[in-house]
Amino acid sequence: MPQEFMEQTTLVSIAAGGHPLIDIDLTAVVQFVLFLILMFVSNKLLFQPYLALRERRRAGIEGARAEAEAMTATADAKLADYEKQLAIARNRANEEGRKIRAEAAAHERDVTDKARTTSQAATAQAQTKMRADTEAARGQLLPQADAIAARIASKLLGREVA
Repeated sequence: MPQEFMEQTTLVSIAAGGHPLIDIDLTAVVQFVLFLILMFVSNKLLFQPYLALRERRRAGIEGARAEAEAMTATADAKLADYEKQLAIARNRANEEGRKIRAEAAAHERDVTDKARTTSQAATAQAQTKMRADTEAARGQLLPQADAIAARIASKLLGREVA
């Protein structure tokens, strides 16, 4: 391998015409200074504005994300409050419904009891009147019962019964 390196170096020296390949002189320093100036200008005009823009975008995105999370939390809190109020309203409505049903049942019992009392009184009065009418009819018909029985018997037998 050292042999090949020597041959290559020799070929390069012959191709260069006996001059060194790289001359380090004042142009290298000028190029380095130009590089530094270009780097400084590029940093001020390109890189720093680009990095600032990226930072603003990142901050905007983070701010929007934080705002969205805050809005989501607010919406969740409002939804929970709404559901709580809805449950309270449902319970209140159910309680009112139970109260109204209980009042209606009590009213129905009162009306039914009054109707039952009235009908029992009417039934008792009708029975009393019927008994009185029966006794009156019996009182009228009992003295005539023998005469009526004799008439019926004579009609059935076709002759006079004594």
